[in-house]
Amino acid sequence: MIPPIGRWVAVPPDDALPALTTRRADAEVDPTTLGMRPDDIDAIWQGAVDLYRSRTQPAVALCVRHRGQVIVDRAIGHVRGNAPGATGPPGPLATPDTPFCIFSASKAVTALLMHELDARDALRLDDPVAEYIPEFAAHKKGWVTLRHLLNHRAGIPAVPLEYDPLALAGEWDRIIALLCAQKPVSVAGRRLAYHAISGGFILAEAAQRATGERIEAMLQRMISGPLGLDMAYGISAERIDAVAENAYTGLPVPFPISRIIKRSLGLSMADVVDASNDPRFYTSVVPSGNVVTTADGLSRFFQLLLDEGAAGGVQVLGRRAVRRARVESAYLELDLTLGIPLRYGQGLMLGSHPFSMYGPGTRKAFGHYGFVTVIGWADPERDLAAAVMTSGKPIVASHYLALWRLLSAIARRVPKHGG
Repeated sequence: MIPPIGRWVAVPPDDALPALTTRRADAEVDPTTLGMRPDDIDAIWQGAVDLYRSRTQPAVALCVRHRGQVIVDRAIGHVRGNAPGATGPPGPLATPDTPFCIFSASKAVTALLMHELDARDALRLDDPVAEYIPEFAAHKKGWVTLRHLLNHRAGIPAVPLEYDPLALAGEWDRIIALLCAQKPVSVAGRRLAYHAISGGFILAEAAQRATGERIEAMLQRMISGPLGLDMAYGISAERIDAVAENAYTGLPVPFPISRIIKRSLGLSMADVVDASNDPRFYTSVVPSGNVVTTADGLSRFFQLLLDEGAAGGVQVLGRRAVRRARVESAYLELDLTLGIPLRYGQGLMLGSHPFSMYGPGTRKAFGHYGFVTVIGWADPERDLAAAVMTSGKPIVASHYLALWRLLSAIARRVPKHGG
């Protein structure tokens, strides 16, 4: 018998899927109070179930808010133990309280902290990085600004390949020294090239030198604490087992995509996924890539941005900070790292037309994707804030169609203002 090609999650028959589903029923409001029908909610959740049924996701969690109210807060699958090749019984069920690493969606969190510091006159995003980190000026990087880093135009998109990222985990000063010594691959501001990991470290170091406060403390003081969020860079060693375990799924990654991944992250696809489960990754601070939270937590973060920084009658973030994060910096410009045209804000990924990464008809939406199909976003036209959390990490698989159907169900079933 010829073994199947690729790595796939074992999914039980459809009639067994309800037993794998958990729901925070007391959080979900009656959809009719918001002008929606129960079958709208069923269609949205069915989209998440179909994503799980793609056999690429050990766990899927979904939280959707409309007009500030939770309409879906559910999860399906297992926290660990049901990845391809796993033996023995699967681990505990994933629940709405299961934390996930949101990977590059962390950039949205770090960006808002930087915009808030700018709004509070603690630093200026248009200042050269070297004003805060003088050694960064090496190799003609003296004109690179903090905003260039936010906009993926600083010319240092990749980590040095000769270093093992896990070996550097926790060695903050060494990471900063390596990035400061790095030669740029393009002139600052000229080319759009996604900075997968590098930019966040320099932004956080500049923020610390300007204020004397570490980025993880800023997140707790400015956002997590005021909102009562379980959201932080990484997680304590004692809680790592609670985090959804990531799994490499799908077909083998072909060239040149495999080269793009290694160039951006410093590791092959399989090694990246292995590293993402390593305690060294979770107990360090990676400003561009290791915020840990729940689907509810990420949805609440984007609800905060949707409400221009206000929550519960308190102005948590300044309106100016939130508005400036959404200012367009690239309109469907070819990203030289990812090889696709994207529309960027100042640290956020923006919706577009006719195709939008947040579903059909979501040009005004803003948010961020995380490796590979973690998504947090807000859509002002629908008064919507949502988060899709996944633990499977496929690059080549059929899950893209299922993901698009989920995003389409949300976009079509949640009414626009006056719709």
